[in-house]
Amino acid sequence: MSPPKDGAPKAASESQLIARAQRGDEAAFSALFEAHKRRVYSLCLRMTGNTAEAEDLSQEAFLQLFRKIATFRGESAFSTWLHRLVVNVVLMHLRKKELPQVSLNESEAGQEEPVKRDYGDDDRRLMGSVDRVNLLRAISELPPGYRAIFVLHDVEGYEHNEIAQIMNCSVGNSKSQLHKARMKLREGLRKGLSHKGSAGATSHPARDDKS
Repeated sequence: MSPPKDGAPKAASESQLIARAQRGDEAAFSALFEAHKRRVYSLCLRMTGNTAEAEDLSQEAFLQLFRKIATFRGESAFSTWLHRLVVNVVLMHLRKKELPQVSLNESEAGQEEPVKRDYGDDDRRLMGSVDRVNLLRAISELPPGYRAIFVLHDVEGYEHNEIAQIMNCSVGNSKSQLHKARMKLREGLRKGLSHKGSAGATSHPARDDKS
């Protein structure tokens, strides 16, 4: 076995990989793909609730990255820039499905209600009482704009200033959309629980009629 040439390091930093990928280095792009593929797929899956769509959209996102990586200027973290690209790919897909739209720049005139409110005891009890399938279903039924911000903040852990960069909206709109997304999610979960309870109550007819 021959030793590594020139004592080259085993792994390049991400900034080095980005610079090489921008010059057309396919190995560097492959390394970036390996580093980010799981989180990109996870984001697509949580926004679509569909594994096949998530796989297709992940591939589309990396195709877009391959085409656009030369435009990355380092003005934000690469992960933030990449997630903005991924979110745009997913939102375009959802819009083609003609789901209800929510403008991220809508007027905040109706924002008298406090938007800084996080999950309270009510919400924790509610979230604890639903199974994962119902939660994913309720998230998938959110309008795309609400869903994107909910997933980025409450699932992926981004701060509002980061979401504002990813979604190209103001911090105030990010907070407002998250608040409204949580309200719609709670409403959807309560309806699901109510429907499940009523269905259970009527799914067992009396069996004492037989003589």
